[in-house]
Amino acid sequence: MPQVTYTDHTGQSRTIDATVGDSVMETAVRNGVPGIVAECGGSLSCATCHVYVDRADADDLPPMGEMEDEMLWGTAEDRRECSRLSCQLRVTEGRDLHVTTPTTQV
Repeated sequence: MPQVTYTDHTGQSRTIDATVGDSVMETAVRNGVPGIVAECGGSLSCATCHVYVDRADADDLPPMGEMEDEMLWGTAEDRRECSRLSCQLRVTEGRDLHVTTPTTQV
């Protein structure tokens, strides 16, 4: 079973077994991971599920779409090269992910 490791801005990590096909955001919300607000519930109309993807994992992810790219300019914390919206990141078989949540989402 794939796993997602969420690290908060203080360095505390939490690893969750994830369901293939779910988003990284859905996995976080379902498991009470702090730092993922997800105000829009994954409809790509807010930026409150912003994460920084570990550079080692970034190359294995599909490229971001135009809407995700636009939404990332509205994040509460500065956008970085490795910024993604966790609602747009799907859990896939055989791929663990490591993400860090920003200090704030709002």
